[in-house]
Amino acid sequence: MTSYNKKTVDDLNVKGKKVLVRCDFNVPLKDGVITDENRIVAALPTIEKLMKDGGKVILCSHMGKPKGEPDPKYSLAPVAKRLSEKLGKEVVFAADDNVVGENAKAAVAAMKDGDVILLENTRFRPEETKNGEALSKDLASICDVFVNDAFGAAHRAHCSTVGVAAFVKENAVGYLMGKELKYLGNAVNDPVRPFVTILGGAKVADKLNVIENLLSKADTLIIGGGMAYTFLKAKGYEIGKSLVDDSKLDYCKDMLKKAEEKGVSILLPVDSVVVPSFPDPIDAEIEVKVVDADKIPADMMGLYIGPKTAALFADAVKSAKTVVWNGPMGVFENPTLAKGTMEVAKALAETDATTIIGGGDSAAAVNTLGYGDKMTHISTGGGASLEFLEGKELPGIACINDK
Repeated sequence: MTSYNKKTVDDLNVKGKKVLVRCDFNVPLKDGVITDENRIVAALPTIEKLMKDGGKVILCSHMGKPKGEPDPKYSLAPVAKRLSEKLGKEVVFAADDNVVGENAKAAVAAMKDGDVILLENTRFRPEETKNGEALSKDLASICDVFVNDAFGAAHRAHCSTVGVAAFVKENAVGYLMGKELKYLGNAVNDPVRPFVTILGGAKVADKLNVIENLLSKADTLIIGGGMAYTFLKAKGYEIGKSLVDDSKLDYCKDMLKKAEEKGVSILLPVDSVVVPSFPDPIDAEIEVKVVDADKIPADMMGLYIGPKTAALFADAVKSAKTVVWNGPMGVFENPTLAKGTMEVAKALAETDATTIIGGGDSAAAVNTLGYGDKMTHISTGGGASLEFLEGKELPGIACINDK
C-alpha cells in the first residue's frame, strides 16, 4: 500500500479564499429528520478551522442515490439546518438543482470571510458518478482551494472527490481524512505488534482481498460472523444450515494453508450459537443453544460465536498492541444474538492496544452496544476502509497534492 504524506488543512493559508470542502453528509433521513448525525459531527473540526482562518467555506456532498437527477427526498436542506445549529452560525443552503447553477454562484459571490454555504446534492448531476469533466470544471470554477474530507467516498472516482482536484491548483485533505490515514494507514503499514485483525460479517466474498492482504501483515487473524462457517466447512466440519459460500471453499483452504506457512495464527470459532431458523423480524425473541463448532446439527444454523469462542477471541485481543476490527461477529441487531459481538467489543474496550474499527456494520455495532467512546478510532468509511485494508490506492486520496 502507498504511504500517504498529503497536504492537510494545516498547510493552507485560506484567508479571503473560496474553499470547496467535499464532506460526507450521506446521513440517514426519516421523514426529513436526520436519524444519525455522526458524519456531520465528524466534519465539524475541518469546517471550524477553515472558518476561523477566514476562508469562504463552500461545502458539498452526495446523499443517497438520486440517479443523476434532482429528487427532493435526497436534498441536503436538512443537513444545512443541522449544520447551522452545530456551528452556531447560519449555513446558507444554495438550493440549486444544477448544483453549481445561478443560485449557487450568486450565494458564493455574496460570501464574506468565515461564511459557510452548502451546495445541493452533487448526485443531482448525472456527471458526478461518471467523473464527467463538466461538473468537475463547474465545481472548480467557484473555488480557489479544494479540500477532501470525505473518507467515506474516497474509494469513488467522482467529480466532487477526484475530478475537481485536477482543475484546482491548491488542494489538501481535511482533519477527518487525515485521521483515517493516520490510524488505518499506520495500522496496516507499520503496526505496533502484536497486530491482531478481527474480520466478521456475512460473506467471505466481501473480504477475500482483505484476508489475503492482512495475512502478510497481521500476527493473528480472527474470523467470526457468517463468513466463519465457510472456513469451518473448508476444515471438514458439519455446519448444518449455516450460511456458506461453497464456491469459496478452496479459497478458504488455501488461506488456512498460507497462514500456516507464514506463521500467522488464524482463529476460528470453537463453538457456535445455533437456531432452527433465522429470526423474523430480525430482532424477534429467539431460543438458542450452544454447540461445538464441529457439531452443528443438520437442521440448525449457526448465527454467532459461542461463549468459548468469545473467550478465545477476547484472550487474543488482550495481548495485542494494535487491533483492527471489520465486520460483526453475528447478527448484532438481535439482542439475544448480539452477545458474541458484545464480548469482542468489551475486550477491545478493556485493552490498552490501539483499537481501530473499520466503518460500516462494525462501527454501528460498537456504537449500538455502547463501546464507541472506548475505541481509539472508528472509521467513517465502510467500503473505503475495506478497500484501504485490501491495500488498494483510494482515488480520493491519490489525487491530493503531496506535502
